Amino acid sequence: MLLNEFRQPVTNDSNNPFFLENGDAYALWRTRRLRERAKSVSDLVVRVGDPSHLSAEELGAILSRCRFNNMAVYETRSEVDKGSIQRLGRQLGLQRLDGNLCSDEDNISALQVSEEGRKREYIPYSNKPLSWHTDGYYNAPDRQIRGFILHCVRQAASGGDSHVMDHELVYLLMRDENPDWISALMAPDAMTIPPNIENGVELRGAETGPVFSFDQHTQSLHMRYSARARNIVWKDDRHTLEAAEFLRLLWEQGSPYIYHHRLMPGQGIICNNVLHSRSSFQDAESDQGRLLYRARYYDRIQNTGL
Repeated sequence: MLLNEFRQPVTNDSNNPFFLENGDAYALWRTRRLRERAKSVSDLVVRVGDPSHLSAEELGAILSRCRFNNMAVYETRSEVDKGSIQRLGRQLGLQRLDGNLCSDEDNISALQVSEEGRKREYIPYSNKPLSWHTDGYYNAPDRQIRGFILHCVRQAASGGDSHVMDHELVYLLMRDENPDWISALMAPDAMTIPPNIENGVELRGAETGPVFSFDQHTQSLHMRYSARARNIVWKDDRHTLEAAEFLRLLWEQGSPYIYHHRLMPGQGIICNNVLHSRSSFQDAESDQGRLLYRARYYDRIQNTGL
């Protein structure tokens, strides 16, 4: 059974920094997070031999980076296919793959420009820029995406840069600015995703839920979000709308906590569904074009909670 984090009862304890009443716990957590975070993308990189069979040292290095940053970047010279990605995920506690309308039969998506069928309607299968979001923000509460692996097989001739930010640092910035915004974004009706209707057929109903929520099972903060204005209906409440505007300005103005990186062939991102965006790109006419494999999971990376 999948954990329904939006509806399960959540109990507070004085050591949990994500409850607003726990000011001392938050202050300690805040100091530690800012001290231990990676200062650059190079600090996130782990070189591995065979992703299918990590050494104890390689596994420990990836888990350590994910524990303090909710993400790591691996790089390998080994041949990587979808089976390799699944085996890599299992070593990190990532077991339950999320299928979607455009994923392949193995529930892993091959992200590349496509003009065929349903894929041509979705931006991940185009060379257009992808705005800031977390994966699966439109999923039902019992199908929330908590982790994903994104592996680069071929990069574009130009562009296609990834921009990523730990959602816990977004929480930190917003709480420092106005704790009322955190309360607003934790409300069960903070954000609604309209239904997905294709040719008059409803493929997915509207999904309403919080932006920030605390997963009692993994002792971790979860975030669901999209900056795409037409995909979001915000609760008509002053603090909610102010919080949404804060996020919009954050992406527009930038932050030292945002990492910018263009994945090279053989590199991949492993993360607890951090916030991310992608610039537009251009494929050369003479090559096969940009190709990334994406595996999305209902699981969080093991041992990366509080």
